Amino acid sequence: MNVMMKQYQLNSYLFGGNAPYVEELYEAYLDNPASVPENWREYFDRMQLVAAADGTESRDVAHAPVVESFAQRAKANAFLPRVAERDLSIARKQVDVQSIIAAYRFLGSRWADLDPLKRQERPRIPELEPGFYDFSEADMDTVFSATNTYFTTAEHMTLREIVAALRETYCGTIGAEFMYITDPAQKRWLQQRLESTRSKPSFDVQTKKDILERLTAAEGLERYLHTKYVGQKRFSLEGGESFIVSMDQLVSRAATKGVQEIVIGMAHRGRLNVLVNILGKMPKDLFAEFEGKHGDDLPAGDVKYHQGFSSDVSTPVGPMHLSLAFNPSHLEIVNPVVEGSAMARQDRRGDEKGDQVLPVLVHGDAAFAGQGVVMETLNLAQTRGYGTGGTIHLVINNQIGFTTSDPRDSRSTLYCSDVVKMIEAPVLHVNGDDPEAVAYATQIAVDFRAEFHKDIVIDIVCFRKLGHNEQDTPAVTQPLMYKKISQHPGTRRLYGDKLVAQKLMADADVEQYVKDYRAAMDEGKRTSDPVLSNYKRQYSVDWMPFLNRKWTDAADTGVPLAELKRIGERITTIPETMKLHPLVEKVVADRRSMAEGKLALDWGMGEHLGFATLVASGYAVRLSGQDCGRGTFTHRHAVLHDQSRERWDSGSYIPLQNVTEKQAPFTVIDSVLSEEAVLGFEYGYATAEPNTLVIWEAQFGDFANGAQVVIDQFISSGEVKWGRVNGLTLMLPHGYEGQGPEHSSARLERFLQLCADNNMQVCQPTTPAQIFHLLRRQMIRLFRKPLVIMTPKSLLRNKEAVSSLQDLAKGSFQTVIPEVSADIDANKVKRVVACSGKVYYDLVASRRERSADDVAILRVEQLYPFPHKAFSAELKKYPNLTEVVWAQDEPQNQGAWFQIQHNLLENMDAGQKLGYAGRPASASPAVGYYAKHNEQLKALLDAAFGKLKGFVINK
Repeated sequence: MNVMMKQYQLNSYLFGGNAPYVEELYEAYLDNPASVPENWREYFDRMQLVAAADGTESRDVAHAPVVESFAQRAKANAFLPRVAERDLSIARKQVDVQSIIAAYRFLGSRWADLDPLKRQERPRIPELEPGFYDFSEADMDTVFSATNTYFTTAEHMTLREIVAALRETYCGTIGAEFMYITDPAQKRWLQQRLESTRSKPSFDVQTKKDILERLTAAEGLERYLHTKYVGQKRFSLEGGESFIVSMDQLVSRAATKGVQEIVIGMAHRGRLNVLVNILGKMPKDLFAEFEGKHGDDLPAGDVKYHQGFSSDVSTPVGPMHLSLAFNPSHLEIVNPVVEGSAMARQDRRGDEKGDQVLPVLVHGDAAFAGQGVVMETLNLAQTRGYGTGGTIHLVINNQIGFTTSDPRDSRSTLYCSDVVKMIEAPVLHVNGDDPEAVAYATQIAVDFRAEFHKDIVIDIVCFRKLGHNEQDTPAVTQPLMYKKISQHPGTRRLYGDKLVAQKLMADADVEQYVKDYRAAMDEGKRTSDPVLSNYKRQYSVDWMPFLNRKWTDAADTGVPLAELKRIGERITTIPETMKLHPLVEKVVADRRSMAEGKLALDWGMGEHLGFATLVASGYAVRLSGQDCGRGTFTHRHAVLHDQSRERWDSGSYIPLQNVTEKQAPFTVIDSVLSEEAVLGFEYGYATAEPNTLVIWEAQFGDFANGAQVVIDQFISSGEVKWGRVNGLTLMLPHGYEGQGPEHSSARLERFLQLCADNNMQVCQPTTPAQIFHLLRRQMIRLFRKPLVIMTPKSLLRNKEAVSSLQDLAKGSFQTVIPEVSADIDANKVKRVVACSGKVYYDLVASRRERSADDVAILRVEQLYPFPHKAFSAELKKYPNLTEVVWAQDEPQNQGAWFQIQHNLLENMDAGQKLGYAGRPASASPAVGYYAKHNEQLKALLDAAFGKLKGFVINK
C-alpha cells in the first residue's frame, strides 16, 4: 500500500470521501445514540462537549460546528480511539465498510439493471468495488457491524453478505437516488423501505395475477387499435405497458392512505390507455373518436389524445374520483394546471396538508429534462401559496425522447429526472420489464408522499415499440436500437412466462387473459375496475348554472352606500399594536377618508372595495403574482407589515381577511418569479372552482409573454376545444409612460387576435368605479369567461382618474363611457375620438388646450366582446357627425387598431370617415428615448384633433 493510501485509510473516516458517511452516522447518533457503534458513540459524545457553547453536557447543540470540527480534528489526528494496533486496524476497516455502504446508497443506481434492451455497458465505478478500499478476499468473510443498515435484524454481517445485500438493494431492477436529501428522517425512511426488502416485493399470487391482467389490458388495447385503425395516430404505449401497472397500483395504494381524489396530468404517450384501462372510458366511445364521430356541442373540439376525462372508481377501501386534465401538445404545460386544480379541490375540502387530494404528473423522458415549465412547477412544490402536499411523478422513459436516441443530444444530465434534485425529491428508477418492481416502486412512492408530503419520482425505464406516432419509422435514425426492440417479446409475455415458470399459472390461463380482453374490446365493454356511474361526491362542484349561458354585459354590481361605508371603515381599521411605515400609514388614512366620503376614491380603494364586497357576499378571492400584495406600483397594500417585526415572524395584517365575521376567504400571494407556471396554476385553480375570483397579476403586462402557451392553449381556447369554462382574471399593467420598450405594452393586440366565439373578455377600465364594477361583474353574472384587464400605471394616482362612493353604489360597469364634459354641445360635434385607456386623459387635456368643443371623446372600456349596442347609441347622439377617429398610445401595428376597425365601421353611417391617430408602426413596443416618446405623443394628439387622414365609409 502506498503512503498516500495509508494516510487516506488513517483519516478518511473523518473527512474527504467518507464525510457523507460520518455526517449520516452523526445524524443517527443525534436521533438515537444507541444506534451507532460504541467507539463512535464515545467519539460523538466528546465532540458534543467541545461544540457546546456553554460547556454543559448537552446534545442539543448546533450541527454545523460539530461537522466542521470533524475535519479540523482529523487534520490534527485528534480524538483517535486509543486502542491496540490490531483493534485500530479493525476499526479502520469498519469505517471502510460504512464507506462502501454509503457508496452504494449514493451510486448504486449507476449499476442497476434498468434497461430492458440491455444496450448500455455497466460503467466503471471503483467506489462500488471492495478492492477500492483495499479489502482482501479474507476480509470478505470477516464479520462487521451492520447496525447502521436495515438488511438484517442481527447486529453483524460478513462483508460478503453486506456487499451482496447492497447489490441486491441498489443494483437490481430498482435504482434509488435519495442521498442528496438533507432531511435525515426521509433518508432513513427510504433506506429502511429498500434495504429491509432488498428492493424486492413479496406479492401474493392474486396480486401477481392482477399485475398480469393489467399488462394484458395495456398491451391488448394497443394491439387492438393497431389492427383496427391502421396508421392512425394514437401515441402507443407498446414497450411501456408497466406504466398501467403503476397507475393501477397508485390508485389502489393511495386509497388506503386516505386519498379520495387524484388529479392526473400527462401528454400523449399512453394517454388513450389510461383513459380506457384506468379511468374506465368506454372503448366504444374511443372507437367512435377514431372513426371521426363527434357531437355538435363544441365549436372546435380537439383530437382524441388531448381529451380529458373524469370518473369515480371503486377501490377496496371506498370510492376514488379520478380526473385526467385536458392537455394540448405543449407537453409539460399541463403540470401547473394540474397543481392548481388539485389545490382548488384541497381548499374546497379544507385539506390543508393534501391528504385527500393527490396530484399525479406523467412525463416523457426528453420533455421532463427539456421543458422549462417542469422546473418552474417543481419550484412551486414547497411554497406556501402553491404547495399541494407533494406530487407523484411518473416518467415513461422510452430512452429515445422525440427523435434522439443519444442522451447527449437530449439533455446535459445523467438522468432525465435530475431536475427534481433541486427540490430534493427522491427518484426510483425501475426497469419496465419487471412489473413487480414497478408496482413496488409505486407503493413506496405513495407511502413516501403520504409520510412526508413531498414530491417523488418513479422513472420507468422502458422503450417505444413504434415511432413517435404510428406514421413514423424510427429505424431510419435508430437502426440498432430498433433491431433490439424488434426482437423483444414484450413485457406481458416475459411476465406471463415468469408466472408459468413459478407454477402460479398455466400457459392456457395466460392466453385466456388475452382472449378475454379481446372479447371485451369487440363488445366495447369497460375494462377497468368498477366505475361508479351514479355516485354523488360530497365535494363536487355543480357547473350547470354556468353552462350554455348567452353573453350579457349587464349585471347589478352596485352596493348600497351604507354598506360601502361600513366595509370601508372595516378595511381601514388596523390593530393598535401595529406600527406601519409612514407612507403606508398615509395610504390607510386616506382610504379612511375616502370611505367617509371626504376624499374621492383612487384606484387602490376602488379595487379594495371590489374585493371586500365580494368576500362579504360569499365569493372567495384568490390573487397571486409577483409583488401583488403591495402591488408593483405600491398602490394596493393588501398586506400591511409591522415595521417592528419581520415578515416571516407573522408581522403582517391583511384587512381584506377581516371584512366581516362570516366572509369568504381572501388570499393574496406574492408568487415565485415565474409567469408560465404560476399562470398555469391559477388557470387550473379556476377550472376547478367557479365560486372564487381567481386573479393572476403580472408585475408588468409584457411579463405575460413568458406565459403565452397558457394563454394560447388554455385560456383563449379551452372552452371551444374541451368545453372547459372558467373565470380566470388577468391583470396586466399597460401604459405608455416614456419608460422604454420593456414594460410599456401588455401586447393588447395579441389578446384581441385570440378573441372569437365570445371566448373571453378584454377590458381597459379607466376609473376606480370601473375596476370595482368589473371585478364584481366577473362573479355576479351566471357565466364564467376569462377576463383580461389592461390595468393602469400612472392612472393609479392621476388626480382626474377618480370616482365617488355614489359611482360604486348606483352604477355598473360601463362598456363604453360617453362624453362627460358639459361643455360639449352634441349638435356641434363633427368628430368623435374613440379611445381606450390612459390616452383618454391626454386627449381631454389636449382638447382643453385647443378649445376643440366640436370633438367628443368616447372611452371603449370593453374591447371584446365589442359593445356594439352601447357604441352605436353614443354615435347616434351626434346628428352632424362626419368623422370618427380611433386614437391609441400603441404603435399602429399594435394595440387595438387593426382588430377594432371592423367593429367601428359596423356602427358608422355611409359617408362618414374613419381615421387613425397614434404612433407609427414599429418593430418595438415603444421607443426608448423619452424625448422621442413625447414627440410621438404630440403627433398623436395633433392627428386626433387635426386634419383627418382616413377613409370614407360607403354602405
